[in-house]
Amino acid sequence: MSFLFGSRSSKTFKPKKNIPEGTHQYDLMKHAAATLGSGNLRLAVMLPEGEDLNEWVAVNTVDFFNQINMLYGTITEFCTEESCPIMSAGPKYEYHWADGLTVKKPIKCSAPKYIDYLMTWVQDQLDDETLFPSKIGVPFPKNFLSIAKTILKRLFRVYAHIYHQHFPEVVQLGEEAHLNTSFKHFIFFVQEFNLIDRRELAPLQELIEKLTAKECR
Repeated sequence: MSFLFGSRSSKTFKPKKNIPEGTHQYDLMKHAAATLGSGNLRLAVMLPEGEDLNEWVAVNTVDFFNQINMLYGTITEFCTEESCPIMSAGPKYEYHWADGLTVKKPIKCSAPKYIDYLMTWVQDQLDDETLFPSKIGVPFPKNFLSIAKTILKRLFRVYAHIYHQHFPEVVQLGEEAHLNTSFKHFIFFVQEFNLIDRRELAPLQELIEKLTAKECR
């Protein structure tokens, strides 16, 4: 499921989150990678027969975190306090940061700062065994899907910022095919399990319709 980025592949924004080998989630990740290799993204996101939905969502959430982390890592030099003083996705959409714990009241901040807060916040949750258990037999929390929904909703904002503010640089780096494939995979996944409210997807609605229409033919 991970994508190769040529010579820039080593440039990740945050440390990559690994799923421990020998765990059931590792097997699930390998299954997902194999299905994704078939090229049929609609099929690749479907819950494998007999598998637990929470575990499938957890494995894919980790994978999307890694993908977005790597994609954003390729354009960090263009996403600066000066070039992106606000975290936005085009002129109509601006995002303010709050995590409900250390930052309760949403704060206005630059895109690089917002994305740093966001990715650190996601990483802390992925590393929390009570939220994302990696050991067999350890149950997921009852509210796991709502936790995953919040994470995925926020990760979407990084895609939205990249597309709206940095697409010329992505093209210049020759990364647009990777970005499009990663985003399409993300969209099919959240659509399959109803994980992001349609209103949240509004900044990229046209692109989503274009990318998903191609797959339906």
